[in-house]
Amino acid sequence: MTIQSRNPGSDENDLPRSLSIEDPTSLSEEDLRVAALLQGPTDLPTLASAVEAQEAADAADTLEILEESEAADLLETMDIESASEALSEMLRPLGLGVFEDLIKENPVYAGSILEAMAPDDATDFLQGILPAMRDRLLGEMSAGRAGLLRGLLAYDEGSAGGLMTTDFLAVREEMSVSDATDAIRRSAVDGDVHFAFVTDWDGRLRGILSLRRLLLASSEELVGDICNRDVSAIPPDLDREAVALEFEKYDFLALPVIDPTGHLLGVVEVDDVIEIIRAVTAEDAQLMVGAGAEEAVYSSAYEKLRGRLPWLIVNLVTSSLAAFVVLQFDDLIAEIAILAVLMPVIANQSGNAGQQSLAVTLRGIVLDQIRPKDSYRLILREGLVGLVNGLVAGFFVGLAVTIIGMFSGRVEWQLGAVSAIAMTFALTIGTISGATLPLLMKRLGADPATASTIFLTMITDSMSFLVFLGLATLLQGWLL
Repeated sequence: MTIQSRNPGSDENDLPRSLSIEDPTSLSEEDLRVAALLQGPTDLPTLASAVEAQEAADAADTLEILEESEAADLLETMDIESASEALSEMLRPLGLGVFEDLIKENPVYAGSILEAMAPDDATDFLQGILPAMRDRLLGEMSAGRAGLLRGLLAYDEGSAGGLMTTDFLAVREEMSVSDATDAIRRSAVDGDVHFAFVTDWDGRLRGILSLRRLLLASSEELVGDICNRDVSAIPPDLDREAVALEFEKYDFLALPVIDPTGHLLGVVEVDDVIEIIRAVTAEDAQLMVGAGAEEAVYSSAYEKLRGRLPWLIVNLVTSSLAAFVVLQFDDLIAEIAILAVLMPVIANQSGNAGQQSLAVTLRGIVLDQIRPKDSYRLILREGLVGLVNGLVAGFFVGLAVTIIGMFSGRVEWQLGAVSAIAMTFALTIGTISGATLPLLMKRLGADPATASTIFLTMITDSMSFLVFLGLATLLQGWLL
C-alpha cells in the first residue's frame, strides 16, 4: 500500500489518505473498511470506530502508517482498551513517538492508556520516555498502579525483573479447589492463561497448577495437594539473554521470578522472550559492524551518529594499520606491479573465512554451547578448517596465476606458488582470528559481538598483506 501525505486543504479533523491495496484478499473485512476510509477524507470518530474493530496487531499497522500527531489524535478518540492494545502492538520506536505526542496533548488520557496496558508493556513505554514525562504520567495514575510500575521500573530493563509482568494468576496452597476456582473467576487477569502459581500465605512460591487439573479435581481437595511442587524459577537480576536460554532449553511458556526469600515477584512470558531473541539478534548484528546496539530504523540522526561515529573513527585507525603494512613494501610493489592485483584477493578470502568462523563462534556463545574448557579445542578445530580451506583456495589461486602467466607472458609460475602459500597462511590466520576474537571479548567481560567485524578486518587485512608481501620479499630474487 502507498500512502501520500495529508491534503493541505483538508479540514483539521480529517485524515485524508491515498491508499492502494496490492492484495485485498489478504485483508479481513475490518481491514478493508479501514483501508477504504483512509482513501479519502474521514472524520476521526468514524475511523476510530473502524480501527477498534480490527485485531490489535492490525490496528497497530494502521496507526503506524499515520503521522505521529494523527495517530495520537486517533488513539485519543478510541476507547481505552482498544487504544492500549493497539499502542502496545506498535513497533516500539514508532509507538514511543506516538505516545510522546499523546502525552503532550492529553497526559490524563495517556496515563489512562498505561493503566489499561499489561504491566510489562506499560513499563516498556515508561522506560522509553524522558524522566520528566515519566513522573508526570505516574502522577496521573492511581496510587496502586503508579506504585506497581515504579517497582517494575526499579529493575534493569535488560533483566528478568525488567521483563516480567505482575499480571498473573496465583492461588494459595491452603485453598480448597472450590475457593481457588472462585478466586480465579474474580481475577482481572486477561489473556490466554493455562495455569496458576501456588503460594503460601506470605506470597512465597510453592508450586504450579494447571487450570485443567483444577477443573478435574474434587471441590474439597486442597490446592497444595494437587499442584506440581517441581517448579523452576529465576531471580529478577538474571540477564535477558540467560532468560531466553532458559526458555529455549526447557521449552517453558512462562517462568516465575522470585526474590532471594522465594517471594513471587512476577512472571516472564514466552512472547517477551521472542522479543528478546529478536532484539539480541539485531543488537549483535549491529554491534559486529560498529553500529549502536540500541539504534533502530526510526532513531534520530543524533542517536545514529552517537552510535556509529566513534566506531568509524576506530575503524579508520585500525584500517590505517593495513595501509602502513603495504607502505613498507612500496618499492617491491613498484617493481612487481601484479602484486597489487593479488593482494586484495588474498585479503578478501581471509576476511571471508574469518567472518564464517566469527558467525559460528558467536552463535555458539549466544546459545551457551561453548564451555571455557572447550575454547582451545574450538580454536584448534577452526584453525584446521582454515588450513584445509587455505590449501584448496591456494591451489586454485596459484593455478589461476600460473595459467594467466603462461598466456600473458607477464608473470611466472613462481608468483603462483607464492600466492598459493600466502593464501594458505592467510585463511588459517583469518579463521583462527574469527574464532578467537569473540571468545577473548567474552573473557574480558565485553559483549562478544562488539565491533568484532572491525577488529577482524584489521587482523585479516594486515596479516594477509604482511604474509603475501613478506613472502614475496624473501623470494624476490626467485620471482624476478
